Amino acid sequence: MIHEPLDDAPSGFSSGGDSPGDAALDAIRASVVEWRRGPVAASEAKVPPRARAFETWSGMPVPDVLTPADVRPDYARELGLPGEFPFTRGVQPTMYRGRLWTMRMFAGFGTPEQTNARFKYLLGQGQTGLSTAFDFPTLMGYDSDSPRSLGEVGMCGVAVDTLRDMEVLYGGIPLDEVTTSMTINGPAIVLFAFYVALADLRGIPRAKIGGTVQNDCLKEFIAQHAWVVPPRPAMRVVTDMIEFASREVPRWNSVSISGYHIREAGATAAQELAFTLADGLAYVESAIARGLDVDEFAPRLSFFFDVHSDFFEEIAKFRAARRLWARLMKERYGAKKAESMKLRTHAQTAGVSLTAQQPYNNVVRVALQAMAAVLGGTQSLHTNSLDETYALPTEESVRIALRTQQIIAEETGVANTIDPLGGSYLVEHLTDQLEHEARDYIRRIDDMGGMVAAVEKGYPQREIAASAYRFQRQLDAGERVMVGVNRYTTESDAKIPLLRIDEAVQRQQIAALQEVKAKRDAGRHRASLDAVAEAAASGANLMPSMIDAAKAYATEQELCDVLRRVLGTHADPAEF
Repeated sequence: MIHEPLDDAPSGFSSGGDSPGDAALDAIRASVVEWRRGPVAASEAKVPPRARAFETWSGMPVPDVLTPADVRPDYARELGLPGEFPFTRGVQPTMYRGRLWTMRMFAGFGTPEQTNARFKYLLGQGQTGLSTAFDFPTLMGYDSDSPRSLGEVGMCGVAVDTLRDMEVLYGGIPLDEVTTSMTINGPAIVLFAFYVALADLRGIPRAKIGGTVQNDCLKEFIAQHAWVVPPRPAMRVVTDMIEFASREVPRWNSVSISGYHIREAGATAAQELAFTLADGLAYVESAIARGLDVDEFAPRLSFFFDVHSDFFEEIAKFRAARRLWARLMKERYGAKKAESMKLRTHAQTAGVSLTAQQPYNNVVRVALQAMAAVLGGTQSLHTNSLDETYALPTEESVRIALRTQQIIAEETGVANTIDPLGGSYLVEHLTDQLEHEARDYIRRIDDMGGMVAAVEKGYPQREIAASAYRFQRQLDAGERVMVGVNRYTTESDAKIPLLRIDEAVQRQQIAALQEVKAKRDAGRHRASLDAVAEAAASGANLMPSMIDAAKAYATEQELCDVLRRVLGTHADPAEF
């Protein structure tokens, strides 16, 4: 959706309205007019323009040509130097010349033993960080022996029920040397407590463990729908984790503010950017209301963005995100530390762009999306595997996905210079346009009372649904092309090997869970759940009691059920 430019657009943005005394720019404009009347008109008479809309994947118009007369950024205000405000050109002074992005492949399936083996395989292949995928029961806060878990245990990620599973999952992996990401939201506080408890049991100081827990409750209500408690109690739980991590686990990112799932649900690039940053603002305001100083916790907030198929739009999105976040943190909340203003992000290639038809085409899609993420300046990257429309990836397909990143890093030369497309007329134009559109959305959300209120009103949900519908209509009408799907199709597709999860996984996991329940100290276990309930009811920070309960081998569902009982449950209003 295209909105009118904001009246508070950055002063360096130009749409052709520079002072008439600038003779050089006037000459450029005149030459473009003559070029369109002459060579362009003659060429179009022979070869008419293709019958299509020249616009980005999200629907932003793309000009035929841009010149210095169209894009004249105020360099100091809009760009600056890498590692310096407003961080448009990167959050680190040397970017990939100093250290490559973290290659963090998403992994998790079956039992903790099976995923531990996959972790070690990936680390052996050159991966530089772990990223954990949990199965659907774990994502929803249910144990493997719950009737709700039937047929789902270990199928789309690893099953984790207790601290015992965490001990196995990260067995033989030095937690003080390898950073770990955990993609979990509604029950994030439980999994984080398990991880901290594991470090305590191993004698690793909390200050030495590093990683990220996604923990973005707002995007669950907007896009993914894996929640445990209603929006406002969920914000309280997230804030407890921010407070605890800032004081006890300083190397831990307690929230990974996620636009990925928002984009996968059908959002445009501008919507992904705006709604993600608006979620981030809500977490900042909640932590400040708790009494935390912005510079105390903001340096450990991180982000997670999708990398879709429109190459230049995606590059511009990362640059606009850094600039807008830096300005908001400085201007709204008075952040003083540079680290508080830096938008550090993980990125993942677009799962929704993968096709079951002609699956080897996905290798090409992922490579181009990964290149866009690198040129956009990501800090961490996951590349999807070619077979993920069918199943969880095989070792061979995930190795190809990892090698894609390694080839980009080692063979293409794109990591040799910082922000190599900075100054490109098109990239700077798109960066400005995305920032303007995102500001417009954020203003509307502010007018509603902030993102929590907007979510309760269903505003972002409706906007995303409308964008998804519009895109699907374009695809069905052939106005958008997906190679192998609605153009360049074949009668049969290549057969590829698939990873199949044995249904015996559920029996094995339930047996392990029953063993834990039989051996744990019943009195300590009962007292630990009572302590969690008391903290939930009193408003005390939940993390200490959660960690104690983890060490008493309380299960994930037992702890989530306490939260559901004390803080309430939630049902989607399903507004359209």
